Amino acid sequence: MWESESESGAGREYGSGLLTSTKHSLKTEGFQQRGNCWYVSTDIPSDLLVQIGDANFHLHKYPLLSRSGKLNRIIYDSRNPDLNKIVMDDLPGGPEAFELASKFCYGIAIDLTAGNISGLRCAAEYLEMTEDLEEGNLIFKTEAFLSYVVLSSWRDSIVVLKSCEKLSPWAENLQIVRRCSESIAWKACANPKGIRWSYTGRVPKVASPKWNDMKDSSPSRNQQVPPDWWFEDVSILRIDHFVRVITAIKVKGMRFEMIGAGIMHYAIKWLPGLMNKDTSIPGEEGSNSSTSNSISSSGGSWKGGLHMIVAGPRDDTSTLQAKDQRMIIESLISIIPPQKDSVSCSFLLRLLRMANMLKVAPALITELEKRVGMQFEQATLADLLIPCYNKNETTYDVDLVQRLLEHFLVQEQNESSSPSRPPFPDKHVSSNINAKTRVARLVDSYLTEVSRDRNLSLTKFQVLSEALPESARTSDDGLYRAIDSYLKAHPTLTEHERKRLCRVMDCQKLSIDACMHAAQNERLPLRVVVQVLFSEQVKISNALANNGSLKEGAESHYQPMIPNRKTLLEGTPQSFQEGWTAAKKDINTLKFELETVKTKYLELQNDMENLQKHFDKLLKQKHSSAWSSGWKKLSKLTKMTNVENHDISPQIPTSEEQNRKTTTRRWRNSIS
Repeated sequence: MWESESESGAGREYGSGLLTSTKHSLKTEGFQQRGNCWYVSTDIPSDLLVQIGDANFHLHKYPLLSRSGKLNRIIYDSRNPDLNKIVMDDLPGGPEAFELASKFCYGIAIDLTAGNISGLRCAAEYLEMTEDLEEGNLIFKTEAFLSYVVLSSWRDSIVVLKSCEKLSPWAENLQIVRRCSESIAWKACANPKGIRWSYTGRVPKVASPKWNDMKDSSPSRNQQVPPDWWFEDVSILRIDHFVRVITAIKVKGMRFEMIGAGIMHYAIKWLPGLMNKDTSIPGEEGSNSSTSNSISSSGGSWKGGLHMIVAGPRDDTSTLQAKDQRMIIESLISIIPPQKDSVSCSFLLRLLRMANMLKVAPALITELEKRVGMQFEQATLADLLIPCYNKNETTYDVDLVQRLLEHFLVQEQNESSSPSRPPFPDKHVSSNINAKTRVARLVDSYLTEVSRDRNLSLTKFQVLSEALPESARTSDDGLYRAIDSYLKAHPTLTEHERKRLCRVMDCQKLSIDACMHAAQNERLPLRVVVQVLFSEQVKISNALANNGSLKEGAESHYQPMIPNRKTLLEGTPQSFQEGWTAAKKDINTLKFELETVKTKYLELQNDMENLQKHFDKLLKQKHSSAWSSGWKKLSKLTKMTNVENHDISPQIPTSEEQNRKTTTRRWRNSIS
């Protein structure tokens, strides 16, 4: 994307990339191609056939053996001086690189470019074209071009690193990938002042200026360079080389926000299903050539590079494209900066959806879930609606959202209990409260959406709704909406299950509109309706009491409140005022109904007391036995006999009277 001031000088030093070798050269007019065969235009017939894949090179032994140690060793080890055919199918760079190397051996000028230098450098290493055979051999020439020309240019470094995709592991062993990655990282982190810009990966617009044609100007003076100028160029790389570049950029100290933005740019380019909500497994209904080219361009058998993959279960039926996308996702998860806001929560959730769909390693999915929990308050409802890919389960993955919420609560608890608290603890506490409030609203909206699923069990609904602490919800209107939606979708719930469902809601936190709806909701249990009405009456009583206290202190506080009240009324929408008037009428109606219910309750209580008294009387009459009635008759008869005896013989001895009294008392005690 940009070229340094020293590029032109380096090009002149190497003759604009033209290399020749005049020592021991065979006089020739060049190479001729006839189909898949190459011939040297000389009068001397060829005595060596080199076969590389489908290409056949008819050459001469002397120019090649004088510069290639490998060919020398092959012929020497064969102990056959008449050997005239050598097969080298494993030569890096293929026939193109061998053609340039053989031309160099014949002394023909070859043009070194960023597109062919990596293959030629690996081929020279394979052919062992070292300084021991000839001074200024091909290894020295290509290494010098890499060091002084390629690595000083942004564009050439990108092109060379892109060309290394077909040269694994030779490019890795020769440190070409490492040096190009560090060169790109250094230029991406450097100050763009004094740099001539030339866009490579991004398609230039017609009206955009051509920076290479401007001699005495730079974008730092005339136009501000965008901070994401390197995103497009780096995104053309394969995932393993992109990981190497991002790792080198981290070492250079770039801000984590920029690194995260670069990772998101790369993911959106190579994972087209990332921004599509209804994504199917790649390869089942279609194919994406751009994604398959990113990795399978080298035959689909890449094994090198810095790439961390945790082993996990794999489906044998997965397509090659699905495996490529799985590799991209695993690599991106491993290089996301650990800071909280390095990437957006929406990006993490979309990446998590694709990771579950493609069955990424469980350890990486757990790591991604923890990252989402760190910034769960930034999530949206659309991003949380992640399908459940297990059969016979709910439509959406409710268990996943439950885990995300648990990670969020653990993170909040760790931040509040960490010893290194911020210098303003009040602001930190308020931010935590606001985050929990936003998460509570998000969870209520999610419950409302998933409650329409017939397969959602009551236990999952209850566990998810009760996961947050009570202080997180300032109002339970959203929770009531979710409960009502669940009752609509599950009409076969028993009375006990309905009560259990409504137990997660606090009736005192419902607004006036929610209370009005709940009072007329036939799906709610009767006990819940009574609780709603009672809590609403308590609110009204408190409001009237507060209004009365305000009227008592009106003499001292009435004057300054007049303009504030007028201002509030003027700023209140007309629709809200009309709704409040209707709500007041409904409140009066509910108060009248409550008074009627109280009156009926008192009447029923009086009737109950009368019935209880009547029942007690009947119970006493039932327990009265014949023996007790006979005893009463005997006591009356005794009294009458005593009276008669007193009249007939009033004087009775005292001893006999005392004995009679004692006997009677003892007899009564024994009876009782």
